[in-house]
Amino acid sequence: MTDHILITGGAGFIGANLAAALLKRSNTEVTIVDDFSSGDWKNLLHVDCMVRATDCDNVAILKDIAAGKYSAVMHQAAITDTTIMDQRQMMEVNTNAFEDILAASAKSATRVVYASSAGTYGNSAAPNCIGLGELPENIYGFSKLAMDRIAKRWYLKHPATIVGLRYFNVYGPGEHHKNEKDGNKTASMILQLYQQVKAGKTPRLFKYGEQRRDFVYIRDVIGANLAGLNAKRSGVCNVGSGYARTFNDIVENLGKQLQTPLEVEFVDNPFPFYQMHTEADLSDTQKVLNWQPQWSLEAGIEEYIQKLEQGHRGPVEVMCAIS
Repeated sequence: MTDHILITGGAGFIGANLAAALLKRSNTEVTIVDDFSSGDWKNLLHVDCMVRATDCDNVAILKDIAAGKYSAVMHQAAITDTTIMDQRQMMEVNTNAFEDILAASAKSATRVVYASSAGTYGNSAAPNCIGLGELPENIYGFSKLAMDRIAKRWYLKHPATIVGLRYFNVYGPGEHHKNEKDGNKTASMILQLYQQVKAGKTPRLFKYGEQRRDFVYIRDVIGANLAGLNAKRSGVCNVGSGYARTFNDIVENLGKQLQTPLEVEFVDNPFPFYQMHTEADLSDTQKVLNWQPQWSLEAGIEEYIQKLEQGHRGPVEVMCAIS
């Protein structure tokens, strides 16, 4: 029997990586839906699947989901720029569209695996645990928390399995388009610092580089999503490495991979809602997904920098030279 997976936001960083990984499996078909407002066709050059350019809540798409055309929906479509302050726009794109997808999936009992965010925790004390300290600092984080709350209402009433994945700081191949689409605002710190160094600039950090984040490599994010396709029950899970690392750690590891000692320019942080410390508690993740991360920060940065130095562009499983 062939699995037919729908990926919304499939031309984006995580969506394209998911598509490439799923197409390596036997008896699996993939359809991508993307409005290409932030995704990039270059991510799909070597990802041979059906691509439909439209909104994720397009009426025809929702009808297909409700009719049971897909064995699962992997919902990655969203506004991901956390600096956008238009509350209505954020809620319409991130939250309203998601509920439309859940309403359609309930009619066919179609599984939904969707992208949530560690932004739901705001600046609550780490480690970050599901159900605790869910106090987002901006409208982006609130839109994701609203999605998680909506998902719970649906899976308590309907048979379809719904799995939410709260991504922490994801990095890795496939995000290169972000420097063209949004001026690098949503690219990972690793990519931004790498590009600064390659341009001959001094790496810049917010004072004084001791902020701590849970950085998770794209291969682990793919693994968590694939585990979501086999989860035995619904729920929301953190997807991180389980360890917080400082921004200074990133610079140190980057310097090692580039074999260049790096000096840092420290600048003021202009964002009052900036998360200073995130760290994923993975206890619920292991219960729901039976999954745990495999990639350390050092191993992830090593592979990522190697691929960047080779001119890799696009998903981690395919090769596309940067043009």
